[in-house]
Amino acid sequence: MSGNTAIVDNYISGRFILPSTGEYLDVENPADFETVGKVGVSGTADVQAAVAAAKLALPAWSSKTIKARAAIMMKFHALVREHAQELAELIVKENGKNITEALADVAKGNETVEYACSLPQLAQGRSLKVSGEVTCIDRRDPLGVVASIVPFNFPFMVPMWTLPIALVMGNTVVLKPSEKVPLTMHRVAALFEEAGFPAGVFNMVQGTREAVEAIIDHPDVKAVTFVGSSPVAKIVSNRCRALDKRCTALGGAKNHLIALPDCEVEGAASDICVSFAGCAGQRCMAASVLMTIGKQEDLLQRLLDKAKRIEPGSGPGQMGPVIDKASYQKIISYIEDAEKSGAKILLDGRSWKKEKGSWIGPTIILHSSPNDKTMKEEVFGPVLSVYEASTWEEAVEIENANPFGNAASIYTSNGGNAEWFLSRFQASMLGVNIGIPVPREPFSFGGLYGTKSKYGDMDITGDGAMEFFTNRVKVTSKWPLSKPTNGVKRSHDEISDNKDSANFAGQM
Repeated sequence: MSGNTAIVDNYISGRFILPSTGEYLDVENPADFETVGKVGVSGTADVQAAVAAAKLALPAWSSKTIKARAAIMMKFHALVREHAQELAELIVKENGKNITEALADVAKGNETVEYACSLPQLAQGRSLKVSGEVTCIDRRDPLGVVASIVPFNFPFMVPMWTLPIALVMGNTVVLKPSEKVPLTMHRVAALFEEAGFPAGVFNMVQGTREAVEAIIDHPDVKAVTFVGSSPVAKIVSNRCRALDKRCTALGGAKNHLIALPDCEVEGAASDICVSFAGCAGQRCMAASVLMTIGKQEDLLQRLLDKAKRIEPGSGPGQMGPVIDKASYQKIISYIEDAEKSGAKILLDGRSWKKEKGSWIGPTIILHSSPNDKTMKEEVFGPVLSVYEASTWEEAVEIENANPFGNAASIYTSNGGNAEWFLSRFQASMLGVNIGIPVPREPFSFGGLYGTKSKYGDMDITGDGAMEFFTNRVKVTSKWPLSKPTNGVKRSHDEISDNKDSANFAGQM
């Protein structure tokens, strides 16, 4: 272990605290497997302490005005901009992204922070006089202590999908980062403190399964958000459901791109390349399947040429490693399975293999059957399956048949063509001539209900998160009419106009 190895402990009530278990896991740089940190393995006692701190801080924090809470978040936003390079370098070290992608991770996360700063203008309630003597209002009240469980692939951005909005809306938070990438949020905890968040408003517990289960099971945790694999998302959602606890759990994806012969070839090739190979394919919005309608040799050749020019490394335009050995072996197994099934390997990323590090290059596979395993299952790596569909209907049938429902895109120069596909895709985030159709705030992010991409309630980030992290409280008021002081009697018509025959109160 080198002298640069960071020790990552829990952050509870404004202090970094050792895990009660005394246990730590290695944090490895996926580029060379060098140990760059030690992260604590928390037990139930640590979660209990974090939740207790959040519960203690809740009354004072939630009683602040939303403007006061947003003002502190504005300071945090400025600190993130000031320390963006430092945070990006931590992301490169623990996650493997190239520096441009890491800076984008920080910038996109801070965009959600910026959105949260605007919540005083967006979260106001409504008021309406519904009859002559009755007024209805609604307001958004915080849920209380909420928790966010996040994955490895975006160490800053995904935590920021939830934390800023939850906090500005008046909740206190317990975060459980991925044990694979804890360094970034460890630094962010100090920035939260510097921005002026009171002790206990933001807490962070490191660890693995025991910590996650303890968070979900704690009776004082009122809501849980999770982003990760579909099997775990389903488990988290079911566990929360059994406790009548609000939960949104986002799972995996199998995103389909369809290219029509009338697409703008150069732009489509560039966009598809970035979509499947960017961030080493480790994002739930990455392209996984490209379906061309008939043979489109020019598009495929330009795509291959661009993918071949990608080099391994952490510099701009380069591609980093996948997160760890297990991910590497899983991706390799999908390539080997495709090869055995008769698919043609047009570009083989296995040539990037090194003695140290989980390096695998862009891989493009041409399939003759839509039923190949690699065509149907989530690979979560820089692998693009290509299939030549004979008709529009066949392409849509294949997209609709996949059990995920995250994203789908169409490449065309014709608006009518685009609308035909947009009305038939079975996914919740759709793109036209864009291979990573991520909604930007105020729009929320989330897969399609009833698929493996989404379990639980509502969406994450944007206005979906504003809704998720609050209770809508409705108040209906009736006040007796004031009597005129000048002795003027109310007319019969005035009294009749104010009578509400739909009001059950006081009527039998």
